[in-house]
Formats: sequence, structure tokens, C-alpha cells
Amino acid sequence: MMEIQDYPSRMGDAAAKKFEAFSYLPPMNAAQVRAQLQRVADNDWDIVIEHVEPDRADCDYWYMWKLPLFGERNVDAVLAQADACRSANPAHHVRISGIDRNAQTIGFSLVAHRAG
Repeated sequence: MMEIQDYPSRMGDAAAKKFEAFSYLPPMNAAQVRAQLQRVADNDWDIVIEHVEPDRADCDYWYMWKLPLFGERNVDAVLAQADACRSANPAHHVRISGIDRNAQTIGFSLVAHRAG
């Protein structure tokens, strides 16, 4: 039987907290993040950018950055908005989510910036 790896995520260790499936993988570089966002655009999903203080990151409610980017399929525009959110809230985590409006679910979520 295969050995199952333990991920040392502990509530008291902010650096070890896991937020979504991608947080269990090694950090993505800019090209990999861009590829994931292109997949969201190709699926015709709407983008939402959110941010939150690190000590509230386990809360279900993150602050929305502006309105959702309904119909935005330009990955550069999405990344520019994520960068603007990060610049305006440098001490916050920034998350990008893709909303599948047909299934009415979040089909994609990625913490694009982890503060501090």
C-alpha cells in the first residue's frame, strides 16, 4: 500500500495554512498562473478577485475587489486587477476565483498572493 503524505498544516502557523487545492502544490510561477487563468477564460467563466487579512483567511467571507469581472476574457486585464488589489492591500492575501454561471458554482480558485 502506498504511504500517504501528511501536510503539516496547523492553525497556529500562518505559513502552513492551506486555502484551496493549488495550495497543496509547489508555488506556481507567473506563466503557470497565466495558463490557469487562460483556462478559466476559455471556459467562459466570470472572474472574482478577493482579499483578506492573513489572520482572517480561514473565514468564508473575503472582501471583494471591485465588482466581478463579468465577461472579461483578457488574462492581462485580470492580472492587472489582481496586481492593483495587491498594491492597494499589501498586507492581505489575494484570491482569484472563476465562477461557472451555468452550474452556479466556483469552478476555480487560486490564492494569487500570500501576504507576509
